[in-house]
Amino acid sequence: MVKNLPFDQTILEHLRSIASEGVKNAAYGFSGMIGRKVRVGQTKGRFVPILTLPEIVGRPEEEAVGIYLRFEGDMVGQMMMIIPHQKAMELVDLLLDIPAGTTQHLGPMERSSLGELGNLCGSFFLNSIADSFGADFRPSPPAVVVDMVGAILDIVVATSGGVSEQILLVEANFTDGDRCVEADFWVIPDMNTVHDLLEKSAGR
Repeated sequence: MVKNLPFDQTILEHLRSIASEGVKNAAYGFSGMIGRKVRVGQTKGRFVPILTLPEIVGRPEEEAVGIYLRFEGDMVGQMMMIIPHQKAMELVDLLLDIPAGTTQHLGPMERSSLGELGNLCGSFFLNSIADSFGADFRPSPPAVVVDMVGAILDIVVATSGGVSEQILLVEANFTDGDRCVEADFWVIPDMNTVHDLLEKSAGR
């Protein structure tokens, strides 16, 4: 059973602030991956009900790429980057430092580069939360899923296991020169462990 959480506006703002910093750190990791400075635009963080995911992500039949990982430790949960298929190919061009429009399909090498990006972004994102709360997290290896939006969302809902009715959505865009790729970060925590983490943090 999920505990009643003291999610007042102050806590929400604090979590949004941490998430924003996490995305900036993810951009730092992104920069290290491609060897160039990647900037992240203004981020927007908000909690949304898990059942509203289909309305936010797009049409169920549209193809997309999900970069998924789980994390354990002082807080348990999962994280996913969901990127429209065309945008994912543009992102691969950016990652591999090849001309825009070169990537036309997502083969093993392209998926591997996206998985490595997910690993870096997830690690840097979680490190920001860990530093803020004095916590410890252990992310799993990333999985790259290429499928219709509806199928990816089914994975998200099924693997959440009922541990959370709310998802932290962080909207961001990564810019490298004149290239800009939008990406959404979905953070789905086990709300019981969030409660424990907040109590631990309050006692520090």
